[in-house]
Amino acid sequence: MAEKRTGETDGFTAEERAAMKERAEELRSQKGRTKGAAKAAAELQDLLDAIAKLPDDNDRALAERLHVVITEAAPQLAPKTWYGMPAYALDGKVLCFVQPASKFDTRYTTVGFNDVAKLDDGQMWPASFAVLSLGAAEQKRLTELVQRAVGD
Repeated sequence: MAEKRTGETDGFTAEERAAMKERAEELRSQKGRTKGAAKAAAELQDLLDAIAKLPDDNDRALAERLHVVITEAAPQLAPKTWYGMPAYALDGKVLCFVQPASKFDTRYTTVGFNDVAKLDDGQMWPASFAVLSLGAAEQKRLTELVQRAVGD
């Protein structure tokens, strides 16, 4: 049998297992929610709570700023959590998400786009972006990406 790395169980790291548990809890809590404004408000609050709980001040500040940029760029996206991370859905499917560096103990925060994002560019294109800080140039680029992803 292959030796497991420290912190791994059945091939998953402790951080990955925690994210899966967060996702299971998200699905359980969403089950009881009715559709409409109340559900949207509850999911937005879940997202804001997830950002507020980030252990790193830099991660928290960056996630708050990314939330503002994404929601301003595409107000039609529905904020929610996805594996405990801030995410934004279009027609019920997660289009993009913010993976804070502290989530999986990585070097940088990532803004990722799922396959519903309309970012296609030939036979290969980037679907996730490392973000260390969010200045004017990065904000402009992210706005363009999000608007393109939703098809605007």
